[in-house]
Order: sequence, then C-alpha cells, then structure tokens
Amino acid sequence: MIQQTLQGISRRLRRWLVWLWQQEGTPGQRARGVAAGVFSGCFPFFGLQTLLGVALASVVRGNHVLAAIGTWISNPITYLPLYWFNYQVGCYVIGQGQNDFDLTQLNDQDLWAQGWAFSTRLLLGSSLVGASAALFTSCVVYGLLKGPAKAKSRQRVYRRRSQSKHD
Repeated sequence: MIQQTLQGISRRLRRWLVWLWQQEGTPGQRARGVAAGVFSGCFPFFGLQTLLGVALASVVRGNHVLAAIGTWISNPITYLPLYWFNYQVGCYVIGQGQNDFDLTQLNDQDLWAQGWAFSTRLLLGSSLVGASAALFTSCVVYGLLKGPAKAKSRQRVYRRRSQSKHD
C-alpha cells in the first residue's frame, strides 16, 4: 500500500518535471524566466512576488510559467531564513545601525526612523541576494538545458556524416 502510494507520487513528480522541462522557448528564454522568478522571490512582497516575477520575465523576454515557479524560492518554510539573510547582507553593506530599541522611548519619529533603517537594509540585501541567486540560477538552468541540446546537435551531425559516407 505504501509502496504503491510512493510509486504514484514518484510518477506524478516525474511527469511534472518532464512538463516543466519541456516549456516553450529557447534555453536562454527559459533560464531568464527562472532567474526573473528567483530574483522576485527574494523580496518580501508577499502576494506580489509572482506578479513581479512574471512582469520581470516580460521585460527580459523570459518564460512566464518558469518565472512564476521561480518565485517559489520563498515559501513559508524559507521566509525566515531567507529574509534574515537578506537583512544581514544589507546590514553588512550599509552598516548595522542602531541596535538600541526601547519601546518605552518610542515616538512617531523613532518609529519611522526604525522602519526606514530596517526596510533599507532588507531591500538592499534582497536586491543583492536576488541578483546573485538569479545569476547563479540562470547559469545552472541554461547549462542544464543547453547540454542536452548540444548532445542532440552532435548526434544529428554524426548521423549526417555517417549517412553521407554510406551513399
């Protein structure tokens, strides 16, 4: 019973991966789509990441479906570590800022200042981490997609040469 269930899940996963792998577009378009999604997924704009990823994929002429899937880099499991890391990167670049945060002394101006300090560090870190992750992801995806295409191209050339020798 458990083995059949696992086989069914495995079969569905393989079908989904094949469907994903066969998305339309050149390897470059597909890699740009995934990269746009990964970049957008690194930002803390909950609910808008997919829209941003698809919009960015349109700008860079990438695959829209893969851009939407690329935003899944951030999900309820990865939110906390991803955004903490992004914030730390922003703090490294800009500087730590004020660590003293006393709620009893907080007024409207302090609230805005703290919010601004936190937001700038998080967004800068998200931009840098997103750009790095997008570049890495696009290179990996492009290499994975281009590799089989090169192999097929070499096979076609080899077949043509061997057929012309037999003629």
